[in-house]
Amino acid sequence: MSAGVVGLVLVAAVLHAGWNALLHGGGDQLRMATLMSIATAVIALPFALLLPLPDRASWPYLLISAAVQVLYILFLVRVYRVADLGSVYPVIRGSVPLFVTLGATIAVGEQLSPPMLLGIGLVSFGTMAMLGGKDNGGLKAMTLAVVTGGIIALYTVIDGVGARLAGNPHAYTAWIFLVFGVLMPAAFVALRGISPLGYAPELHTAVLAGVIQILTYAVVIWAFTLSPLGPISALRQTSVVAATLIGWRFRGESLSALRLGACAVILAGAALLS
Repeated sequence: MSAGVVGLVLVAAVLHAGWNALLHGGGDQLRMATLMSIATAVIALPFALLLPLPDRASWPYLLISAAVQVLYILFLVRVYRVADLGSVYPVIRGSVPLFVTLGATIAVGEQLSPPMLLGIGLVSFGTMAMLGGKDNGGLKAMTLAVVTGGIIALYTVIDGVGARLAGNPHAYTAWIFLVFGVLMPAAFVALRGISPLGYAPELHTAVLAGVIQILTYAVVIWAFTLSPLGPISALRQTSVVAATLIGWRFRGESLSALRLGACAVILAGAALLS
């Protein structure tokens, strides 16, 4: 991995923590997430029109990824309702390489090396340590966080393959957000009925979060085409530090030694798994 790729992925990790903090602080988080999806679709539209279509081989990956990301948002909104950002975000992100590693072992028979076994142990221990913190939402929140991490791992692998088949990773990203921008409002209507999405107190925040989200995603998808998935996945987990600090500085969340130690353990485990 070149220094440029490393730097961009690290910036993307911080931005990812930023849009999650904006979503976490939203009043009606499901509506805000839906407004985000519309904003990202509007931003993606001119790129989708100007760039060449992704190669046909990538279309199934693109469509499935967009659908899985709707499921991801639904779980993310749910977990953010029951716990603070600094306790569940590290569990969500730290469990991603854990699920990717276990999935590869089960699906294709990859052997777990000693570093991988240690990484699994560290991520699991760090996740359990988060249960000891304040405002963590208890076992329910931690379970939802782990499931959300599994969903992220699923679409990460899908995109890792799809982006390489697409021919143009930027076109692939644009079309994902166009499809997502249709599916997410449809999910909102299915859950809430025909409810006004127009102007809302969180509209400006949702648009800002959407801009950050699509920028972050575009950088990571581009990086997938240049470097192995494992190291990129590990670098992305550095966002847990940013999320913890954002929660402490801007949302008044506790910054206990236990929480910092658990974040460090999860980061170490994610690095070993990758």
